[in-house]
Amino acid sequence: MADKTPFPLTQNPGQTKRTFLQELVALATTFGLAGSAQAGMPGAPGFQPTRRPGMEGKRFGMLVDMRKCIGCQACTVSCSVENMPPIGQFRTTVLQYEVDQPGNAPAMVSLPRLCNHCDEPPCVPVCPVQATFQRTDGIVLVDNERCVGCGYCVQACPYDARFINHETQTADKCTFCEHRLEVGLLPACVESCVGGARVIGDLNDQHSEINQRMAAHQDEIKVLKPEMKTEPRVFYIGLPDEFVHGVDGQASVRLIAEH
Repeated sequence: MADKTPFPLTQNPGQTKRTFLQELVALATTFGLAGSAQAGMPGAPGFQPTRRPGMEGKRFGMLVDMRKCIGCQACTVSCSVENMPPIGQFRTTVLQYEVDQPGNAPAMVSLPRLCNHCDEPPCVPVCPVQATFQRTDGIVLVDNERCVGCGYCVQACPYDARFINHETQTADKCTFCEHRLEVGLLPACVESCVGGARVIGDLNDQHSEINQRMAAHQDEIKVLKPEMKTEPRVFYIGLPDEFVHGVDGQASVRLIAEH
């Protein structure tokens, strides 16, 4: 199968991820990503392309209550049935972590993982062909007709939420099941969650269930890697501090020492 990478990037051993992402943004500039716009050019601080139309007036987010997650993987299975990624690849999953507790038995933690549909998504500006885009309702999507499978967005995501689909050779990820939301249905993972651990809703609606639950637990709400300043819109209740600043990889079990 032909390599779909147009211009491979090389990364020196000492090169930081920040430098690498800057190179990706610079490459996007050479592809004419800025068009005729003079303000907010690629490479400028905080640059994000103009959002495309979504569900008018809405801003979707998801709340994951880890106290209710039993690690059953019903969300993983239902997502796979609904969206049909290749065998062995997943848009959402629940990873099992073992937290070492000195003097006590290790604690097992089930951590649901998916695309965070960030308000400042780093995957969007690095795409050289504008295949990755964000809608006005916050949902980040991939146009598979445009995607060339370069993997720049995969590298840019700090949450390991993207992958190159083995069958289509294009970028793939969670979409919040936007095709279901648009017809009034819940995402497959939310609908199938036996413990009711996942809630999706409109963050612009102060009366929505997600906003009511977040208000009731405002002191417990956390997000992954807040220092990245991506403004993720997947929120967690019951997220241990050990997971806030560094969760990586796709393995089913990670050993994390408690400090």
